[in-house]
Order: sequence, then C-alpha cells, then structure tokens
Amino acid sequence: MLRLCIVARELQSDVLLLTFSRADGGELPRFTAGAHIDLFLGNNLIRPYSLCSDPADRLHYQVAILKTTQSQGGALAAHALQVGDEVQVSEPRNLFALDPFAPFSLLIGGGIGITPMLAMAAELQTAQRPFSLHYCARTRQQAAFLDQLQCASYARNVQIHFSDEQRLTLISVLQGVPENTHVYVCGPPRLMAAVSEQALALGYRAEQIHQELFAAEVQTQGAAFDVTLASNGLRVRVEENQSIVEALALAGVKVCVSCKQGICGSCLTDVLEGEPDHRDSYLTEEEKASNQLILLCCSRAKSPHLLLDL
Repeated sequence: MLRLCIVARELQSDVLLLTFSRADGGELPRFTAGAHIDLFLGNNLIRPYSLCSDPADRLHYQVAILKTTQSQGGALAAHALQVGDEVQVSEPRNLFALDPFAPFSLLIGGGIGITPMLAMAAELQTAQRPFSLHYCARTRQQAAFLDQLQCASYARNVQIHFSDEQRLTLISVLQGVPENTHVYVCGPPRLMAAVSEQALALGYRAEQIHQELFAAEVQTQGAAFDVTLASNGLRVRVEENQSIVEALALAGVKVCVSCKQGICGSCLTDVLEGEPDHRDSYLTEEEKASNQLILLCCSRAKSPHLLLDL
C-alpha cells in the first residue's frame, strides 16, 4: 500500500484529472499500460481507476474521474480532493495489458474509457509499435483530453468521433487494420458489446478482443453452501441469491467491499479449503484455476463448504 500526495488537480468538463506523487519525490512502483490503482477515499469507499499517465514516468501516477449523477459516493469523494491531500493508494494491478506480440493494436475509448488508452498509446509509441486510437464522445464540449491528444507525439494515430458530428463506424474501423490486429475497448457497456460482436462477426478471434470492465452484471444464482472463518471457526450459511459478503454481514462479520461486482479486488480473500465458483472479472485465469483466492462480493462455491482465511 502507498501513501501518496496530490500534486496537481485539473478539471475538464466533468472529468477530474488527479496527479499523485510520493511526498519525498521518490520513484513509484512500475506499471504497464492498462493497469489500475485503488483509491481509499475514507468511509469504506475504495474505488478502482485506470492509470492514464505515461508508464515511463516513474515519479507520477495520474487518474481521471468522471463525476456523474449515478455516483455512489466514490466520484464525489474524489472530486472533493485538493492539491496537498494525502491518499492511500494500492500498488498498480493490470488486467487489461497490451499483447506484446500483436502486430497492430486498435484502441477504442468511449467517454471516460479513454483513460487506459492514453497510457496504452504512450507505451506503444515509446516501443515504436504500430497502433491507432479512436476516441468517442457525445459532444466536443463533453470530451476530456482533446488538447493532450491533439498535441501528443502520436497525434497522427488518433481519430476523434463525436455523436453530434461524425460518429464512429465500427465496421470500417475494424476492417481497416492489418491482419491479426488486437483490439482494446473501454467505455459504456453498449460500446464494448458492439465492438466485441462486430469484431467476432468480422473474423476476429476471441483472444484478439480485450475489454476493460468497470461495471459487470453479477449472477448470484446457485445452490446454498457454507463458509467457515479460519480465525474463529464461525460457520455461516450462504443462501441462493445471496453473496458471501451479505451472509457474513448478517452474522456480524464486516468485509471491506467497494464495487460489489467482482472488479476492484477489495474483498479478495484466501481460500484454505473447498472449490470456489469464480464469477469475477478481477482474477486471472491462472489464479482462478488455483482455487486459492475468491472475491467474496460475487463468487460462490462449487463444493458444499469453503474455509476462508478470515
């Protein structure tokens, strides 16, 4: 865990760009494009945000946070932060990394989904790997990072699409790239679904399509099972359509949760016995196969019982 200081704050429309550094000016842990960090915002608010800064910059992390009417407190708390404030921050974790062997990378960012694409474009440009970046926004007035994109060293690789001017045409974008291109998309669920559906229809393989999720539909159906806490032997029944977090809360056990959708990893817990039924978007396939970890907010059990390291 890191304790970082806000050294810059810039508001672009409803998007707040925060820049963090260490108080002593020292280097930060390395990250690769597509990584995110969790911000601990007080009152049990923990929110994941994509790093949008250049991975080559070891002195700063940058995140961009959209303030919306649907915010459940995280964005509001983040927008209240000021230069000089100190914030607890997790080390970077990457579930949306660039494929190092892709002959061409097609980046598509919709709205606030442009944030991981900024880091990807910077990393690809530094590595001199070919790519194109398409940024979609409703209007020019609602778009953030326009000046940065137009002045970037990779500006010639960027195309910007506004819904009220010239909309993105997915077929032409997905067809107008070299063979075996990998496509990366982040933004509204409708955009990500459309990109995936169109790419598959055009012959892209599933492993060529990469998405960054900040909202996911959680399925809680399944047979009831028991969980036991290793620390005190408490055994709790988890009913159908009930999460482990909810069952534990009814038993008086509080678990730190944030997204409640299996995305951020704040409720990650070790499994000592039993087989989890993984329903998250956080763990890698290797971590899921090991059956040693579970996201308590969404995952269930394939076995009748789980022993948790709680």
